[in-house]
Amino acid sequence: MSNTTIGASEVARRVRDDEAEDLFVFDVRNEDDYEEWQIDGSTNVPVYDELLEYDYSGLERNLDELPEDKEIAVVCVAGVTSARAAEFLREHDFDAKSIDGGMNDWGRVHRQYDLKDIDGIVQIVRPGTGCVSYLVHDGGEALIVDPSQYIDQYLGAADERDLDIVGVADTHAHADHVSGARRLAGELDVPYFLHGEDAGELDEVTEIEDGETLPVGEQSLDVLHTPGHTPGSVSFRIGDALLSGDTLFLRSVGRPDLEDSSEDAIREAADQLFDSLDRVTDLNDETVVLPGHFSDETIRPLATELGALRAETDNELVGYVEDGDREAFVDTIVESLSDEPANYNEIKQINWGKEQAGSDAEALELGPNNCAAN
Repeated sequence: MSNTTIGASEVARRVRDDEAEDLFVFDVRNEDDYEEWQIDGSTNVPVYDELLEYDYSGLERNLDELPEDKEIAVVCVAGVTSARAAEFLREHDFDAKSIDGGMNDWGRVHRQYDLKDIDGIVQIVRPGTGCVSYLVHDGGEALIVDPSQYIDQYLGAADERDLDIVGVADTHAHADHVSGARRLAGELDVPYFLHGEDAGELDEVTEIEDGETLPVGEQSLDVLHTPGHTPGSVSFRIGDALLSGDTLFLRSVGRPDLEDSSEDAIREAADQLFDSLDRVTDLNDETVVLPGHFSDETIRPLATELGALRAETDNELVGYVEDGDREAFVDTIVESLSDEPANYNEIKQINWGKEQAGSDAEALELGPNNCAAN
């Protein structure tokens, strides 16, 4: 990057690490866009439309709100108006840079985390979209779980560790992001694993079922069929870890309305989800839950022992499962569903193999993650 821009990946690193206090993220987009999706800890001054017209009066009125002792990272949609704002701020003696690519690039950032006390699992987090994927490895082999469409991220992660990718799996047919699993498996000529009930019209899928195992080195992932979020949702257990996909999150569970949004269908799927959660929460307390999504949780890596998760009051829906209160679980889900993920129908068609990913595949999945039930 030049001395006038800063990369989105650098911002992601700094807002998570010890350098956060030295960086001020300044969002110039319109208020509605900011409220829908933003970088955690950022400050919004909605002057986007003015900046499009080279009008800096609104920005100038807010100069007193900006820190003089921090580096300022200015963000907009794609990096154009933020570049104008940053230049104006530099002319007024602020240390300001534009986030290259804006929120579009923020949605593409991936960060890797090794798991403490659990060998052989790398968690790959997309902070801009709330998506989480995994590289599971043993003995020089790796299996990728829930990869994004940015497959170079996984090829690079494997190369860094001198690993051969021997398989790729999706925990379900995703509705919030375009899966890179088929393309990654195809380029490497390795199996693509997916439960048959989520396979849609896909070709060249190795369908998996409850009770099967997926080998990686001397280890294996045990397949647990955990329907509810989708009919073919699965979780993977390896050692003391549970890759729970969109069945169980740290503070919620996967929403059951993205296959059919009628109330009867939601109730039926929620009933299935209750049984799936009853199954996975019956595992040992020491089981480490590794979810497929997050919202605003600040811990990294995203991991919580099942015993601690059950004891927490943040996950109300798991509490109903623990109490055996199926009716309250289903009613709460029906009554508290948020807006669906953006473009989810089109994304599902791509992930089912019914449509081809086009030039807009990246733009389809940008925005907040809305896969949780509440």
